[in-house]
Amino acid sequence: MRILIVDDEPAMHDSYRRSFAGPRSSSDEALEAMAAELFGSNDLADTTGPGPGSDATVAAVGAAPGFALKYCCQGLDAVAAVERALAEGAPFAVAFIDVRMPPGIDGRETAKRIRALDPEINLVIVTGFSDVSPIEINKVAGPADKIFYIAKPFEVAEILQTATALAQRWQNDRELAVARDLLAAQVLQLEEQAAELAANESRAIHLAMHDSLTDAPNRLAFLRALAARTRSEGLFATVMIDLDRFKLVNDTLGHLAGDALIREICAILNRSTPDGALVARLGGDEFGILFDTSSEAAAVMACELIIAACSVTLQVFGNSVQGGASAGIVVTAGADAGAVTGGSDPVDVIRRSDLALNDAKRGGRGIVRLFDESMDEGIRFRRRVESGLSQAITRGELSLAYQPIVSRDAIEVIGFEALVRWNTSEYGLMSPATFIPIAEESNLIHELGDWVLHEALDVLKQWPGQYVSVNFSPRQFRRHNFVGHIMESVQRAGIAPARLQIEITETAIFDDAERAAETLYKLRQMGFRIALDDFGTGYSSLYNIRKFALDCLKIDKSFIDGMGRERESAAIVHSIIHLGRALGLEVIAEGVETEAQVQALRLAGASHLQGYYFSRPVAAEQALAMAQGRTLSGKDDVSSDNPTIRQTFGLRS
Repeated sequence: MRILIVDDEPAMHDSYRRSFAGPRSSSDEALEAMAAELFGSNDLADTTGPGPGSDATVAAVGAAPGFALKYCCQGLDAVAAVERALAEGAPFAVAFIDVRMPPGIDGRETAKRIRALDPEINLVIVTGFSDVSPIEINKVAGPADKIFYIAKPFEVAEILQTATALAQRWQNDRELAVARDLLAAQVLQLEEQAAELAANESRAIHLAMHDSLTDAPNRLAFLRALAARTRSEGLFATVMIDLDRFKLVNDTLGHLAGDALIREICAILNRSTPDGALVARLGGDEFGILFDTSSEAAAVMACELIIAACSVTLQVFGNSVQGGASAGIVVTAGADAGAVTGGSDPVDVIRRSDLALNDAKRGGRGIVRLFDESMDEGIRFRRRVESGLSQAITRGELSLAYQPIVSRDAIEVIGFEALVRWNTSEYGLMSPATFIPIAEESNLIHELGDWVLHEALDVLKQWPGQYVSVNFSPRQFRRHNFVGHIMESVQRAGIAPARLQIEITETAIFDDAERAAETLYKLRQMGFRIALDDFGTGYSSLYNIRKFALDCLKIDKSFIDGMGRERESAAIVHSIIHLGRALGLEVIAEGVETEAQVQALRLAGASHLQGYYFSRPVAAEQALAMAQGRTLSGKDDVSSDNPTIRQTFGLRS
């Protein structure tokens, strides 16, 4: 450890040398005396030639630690030595400084300048004058715990002990400073790691609670917000929103376009919802909205504005896309302030709003439905029907009825429409209008449709030449390899394709017009008859007639019913018939029930008629009798022997 000695008296330098030399043996003393006599020196260390201002290393036998000593006679030399030592990275541990060192700076100024250079050095002021004030030196060379005093004349042991203690303390301070710096660096590193961890955790929480496509809150965030809202008082609305025709965009323009549409709609929802509302993307094309409301009427009005805002034309990758959405809404009262539990179960709130949304989608597009309890009962009924329908075939509860289709000019039966019937064990005879939509919403429609087609073709084999008309739902029509499936069925039955008429609605072909056109073209090429059912009630009737390969149009019963009461219905019927004839298509009028309707339709030019006026749907045995006679015989109440029918059609007795 390096020790700095600052004193202008050479004799004092000798005293310091003796102090750091340690205990001497008799041989050492004799050698020292000899050296003094030969070289004029008083100390063994002078044999190395050091003089005032030089360094000497003392490592005498029995000395405490080893010290490297630096001697300076003037304060300015000492300041320069300290500055040089710091630059070399070998600072002094202790400096012993005399107070009075003429003609240069005194010990007070020397201590001040050394402290300014090296705050860690321990200073020992060595003085024999009582007029020197330690307080004055402390003020300029402190702190007080790093400045000490020794009076002249001093004891040899006093210098060595002081140097040893202060040098060890200086070493400890340095090690402590290194440890403190290391700890500070570790603390800083830990703080940086903690900050990074907090940032990562924040990002992870954000990712867990937000949708990656829109950055809107996701289903988890929506459920948490809903759970929190149910525990607060006041009315609030929970809205489920589903986009209309979204699958069409995905199928025709691609999934990237679908993603772009999702983002556009999400932005519209955020702009059009009430203040404070939460808009979340729940998955796919479904969104959830949560907002406070004053009443059900206010909530419905707000929801209608939202749906109206979505009904705009959007530009997606250079393509014009018509936006649209349907919504289900439930208004719920939260818990009273201070209540232990919420006023509603969040899962139940979601379930009811979903029921309302399903009802809206069944009602069409761009519709808002407010939940009511009948929907809940309705869904339970639908589940029972779905469960029963899945077993109806194996139980033998299904059957087919056949309603004849007759020609306009004579009561000739040219075909039959096959109509499915279900005689349930729980509800008795159930209307197809009830169970067909339920089957359509599930995969049961395929199993049911296959049974109907197989049964109808099996009965058709017994008829002499008539065709059978079978209805196919939109989901059946979109079935993979629909054309191949139908062709395989008629080949297995041994039936010519021309004897099967495929009835579809505009809904079945509207969602994917290009694919539908290709499918219908293939069916026509193979010889199947194609009939467009419920014509006039769809979205783009004239467009469909021009685009799709058809054989006949079936005028919806609602127009036939209104012919005698409404001029508009009569005009529509006449227009459809004239259009069909101009395009070379057959026109079948459904739901004919009166003689007046028969006369009007014949005059208008309908090519075929079907309805209760001629015959209700009959069992396979009666249909066979009609087919074999090509008349309505075999039906007692309505047949070719019925005078009214014979008179209407001008038949001879």
